[in-house]
Amino acid sequence: MSVLAADPLAAAPLASFDDDAWEDLLNFIEEKQVIPIVGPELVMVQTDAGSENLYAWLARTLAARLGLDPARLPARPTLDDVVTHHLANRGRREDLYTRIRTIMRETTFAPPPALAKLAEITDFDLFVSTSFDTLMEDAINAVRFGGARSTEVAAYTPSKLVDLPTERELLQRPFVYHLLGRLSAAPTYVISDEDVLEFVCALQSRHYAPEKLFGELEHNHLLLLGGGFSDWLTRLFLRLAKRRRLSEPRDFGEVLADSRAPREPGLVFFLQQVSSRTRLFAEGAAPFVDELHRRWVARRKPAPATAAAVIGAGAPVRFVPPERDMADHAVFISYAREDLAAVQRLKAGLDAAGIPAWFDMDRLESGDDFLRKIRGNIARCGYFIPVVSASTQRRVEGWFRREWNWAVDRTEAMAAGARFILPVCIDDTPEKGALVPEQFLKTHWTRLPGGEIPPEAAARLKDLLAPRA
Repeated sequence: MSVLAADPLAAAPLASFDDDAWEDLLNFIEEKQVIPIVGPELVMVQTDAGSENLYAWLARTLAARLGLDPARLPARPTLDDVVTHHLANRGRREDLYTRIRTIMRETTFAPPPALAKLAEITDFDLFVSTSFDTLMEDAINAVRFGGARSTEVAAYTPSKLVDLPTERELLQRPFVYHLLGRLSAAPTYVISDEDVLEFVCALQSRHYAPEKLFGELEHNHLLLLGGGFSDWLTRLFLRLAKRRRLSEPRDFGEVLADSRAPREPGLVFFLQQVSSRTRLFAEGAAPFVDELHRRWVARRKPAPATAAAVIGAGAPVRFVPPERDMADHAVFISYAREDLAAVQRLKAGLDAAGIPAWFDMDRLESGDDFLRKIRGNIARCGYFIPVVSASTQRRVEGWFRREWNWAVDRTEAMAAGARFILPVCIDDTPEKGALVPEQFLKTHWTRLPGGEIPPEAAARLKDLLAPRA
């Protein structure tokens, strides 16, 4: 097999990616059966030298910080080249991660165009990154949430199992999973070939494999975009993702698009003859993303704004999920899970009125850390809006009742008549007989059926919730 794999003539010409192939892919994307796996080749940024790959710039910058002799490095060094020469000079491996963290903190890069285009494809809800930069989540936040940090992020490390918090269909926000670690001052991400070995070994172990993530990779189509892996690492990655022999029939396939793969004749032969469900796009990752984005936009039908609210002249306002962390003095919205759609409309209306609002949208975390986070947010929010409804009437127990009691506890230290708890009722639940704390009945209820905020109510709320002097 090695003789055949090494022979460039052994592989047949690459098949073209025709209109039918694009149409099939777009259908799968619309049905949320595709996961993009985004690699460093797509991370193009603007530097003093113009547009260049972030990791090429970072390797050059790190080499200069370490005082390495350029004459002893390749003309275009990689991070692995820099790491190897640093270790050869008896440098400490651990120091490299803090240096890289410092370099990245000193510079702010705009999300690369290719990542922004992927973020605009809203049918993508789970992204896997094989680079350690934060630009994929930055792109999603910029494109989908106006810059608010609403994207969920997790990063794998070989020493600690970090998986998806729940099954993909239960995720409430777009999610970026850094498979090879995420930027940190600690040595918990890949900067060298040795690091790749450690991560791959850990990912194969029974105790450290992220089972929920691998389950999603196994049972969805994959776009491997700009990973730049070598021949055998590409084969190993595919085998890890699909968790079976690649020659076996399988329902879900892959598209491999990067600049390195077509130049690996052994890999091309292997994909054509063994892993036939893997399709190679010969032009590279960036052209693939450009064409995918163009075709997705062209066939997309205009959709009504999600959880729209009516403000001002009646224009629909799109719901933007709250940031992961609540801003200081924001309005805290407490609700029963059954009322989520109405709460989304309520937040959209508050956002449009210029009122910063936050609520716990995910409720995927558990344990003492989550309890402290929510209780701390109630302790520092500007106002507390409990959402009263038929759903809260039906439930004599619930997490929202904890929140309501914590808000009441906070009022004990407030002056008499201070405005803090501002109940909102989203249906016709009467105040008399409502299953709410007594303090809720001492203030006027705002009635917003379905969570919609008409213009006059928006004006009243804006005056009512104006920042305290």
